[in-house]
Amino acid sequence: MALISAKTIITSLSLFHLTLAFLFITNPTAISDQSIVSLLGDSMGLPSSRSFDTPSPALAFLGIILGYLGISDLVTLSYPEEICLVTHWGTQAPLRVFITFMLAIYSFFFSPSSPLFYHDENAASRFSHPTVHHALHNNPNYTPSGWGGDALKNRVFFTFMFVETMAWFWTWVTLGEEQQGVLARAQRERAKRRGSQSY
Repeated sequence: MALISAKTIITSLSLFHLTLAFLFITNPTAISDQSIVSLLGDSMGLPSSRSFDTPSPALAFLGIILGYLGISDLVTLSYPEEICLVTHWGTQAPLRVFITFMLAIYSFFFSPSSPLFYHDENAASRFSHPTVHHALHNNPNYTPSGWGGDALKNRVFFTFMFVETMAWFWTWVTLGEEQQGVLARAQRERAKRRGSQSY
């Protein structure tokens, strides 16, 4: 049995989304100035984005979407366990792991600091990470994407997708451990109801 239940993890993620929603609407700088954003961004050589310095309509829209996502995820936890944990989250968790993982991969591997585009003759290996300055200004192999996807190649987006991937993977693993118990409890409840109706 898991130390922390899947319902607790999903509740925490929902409250995390609601907190981010509030901050994106009121003070987006508080998100971009977090140490985990700096740590992951510097380690991956991703640029910081100045678009998080002031509130904007796009950030307010993102805040509303995150708030909607957080509230709707909290509401699903009020369903019966069999529907909530087995049916709904049993399909949502792996889907969210896949989507967030692909977006995190895109954010890094198609950025200027990616080992796919960046090559330094002085580097010890092909996968040596450049500094952000070198990646942005000394990378002739990198061509910005034409569809606007460069807006996703920054440290805030990468950190959010990385944290989401880890959290949803944890949820998925925990759900796998709990599903047998949930189904066994539901089976006992059905048998108990059938037994009480026969008398």
